[in-house]
Amino acid sequence: MTRVPIIDSAAATGEVARFFEATTRLRGRVPNSARTWGHVPHVAKFFLLAGVPLQREGAGGVLSCRIKEMAVLKTSHVNSCAY
Repeated sequence: MTRVPIIDSAAATGEVARFFEATTRLRGRVPNSARTWGHVPHVAKFFLLAGVPLQREGAGGVLSCRIKEMAVLKTSHVNSCAY
């Protein structure tokens, strides 16, 4: 299976670097999913803006952050993710 390489923060330039900076401001870090989305930063910024509220309390959802994180962990486990 072909894999899309992640982009290292130190190697990011231009729009990708700005996307990583925004990701760090909103999420506190640049997760590997964002490093992969860095290949298409003009699309990634929309997912960043849509995804952050879904992972926070009080963003119109009914699930707590704890339950949301449990769903993320369970999904990763079921899909045999390496982390």
